[in-house]
Amino acid sequence: MPVKQLETPYPVIDVDPHFARVVRYMRPNDYLLWGGVTASGPLLVSLWDKMDPSKATHGIRHASRFAGCMGFVAGFMLAYQNSSFRFLGLKENKQEQERDFEELSALAKAGKPLYGDSDLSPYLQGVASRNSTYSQFKLQTMPWFNFVNHNDHGADTSKYQN
Repeated sequence: MPVKQLETPYPVIDVDPHFARVVRYMRPNDYLLWGGVTASGPLLVSLWDKMDPSKATHGIRHASRFAGCMGFVAGFMLAYQNSSFRFLGLKENKQEQERDFEELSALAKAGKPLYGDSDLSPYLQGVASRNSTYSQFKLQTMPWFNFVNHNDHGADTSKYQN
């Protein structure tokens, strides 16, 4: 079954990018966003404690740690989603297009598979692809990442062969 094509303002690079590739293509502003969301949790807990003191015997140390951990996870999800949206063509992706073309053209010239080797059967690769394609839209509900190398990426691979 062919992958549904989105109408996007920018060219689609990959509709189901591998987790490592999404993280590798993150921009500095994604890392700043991640750090900002991480820091905002403990800062908000501290601010709330100043406004309405908890009078806890150990202070707000545990609440701040928990808020920091939750902020770290939420910040990563947001940064991951932003990077994924550039692969999907929903955000400006000129840098990613150039990097993708260089990376995959080099693999094609070397005679290696464009999206990596997989030990899974073609059937299981298809199952993994169907489960994770467009999963970036629902990270807040159910985080689902693509950890499988497969060839169902909704992109024209003939441009890398030249």
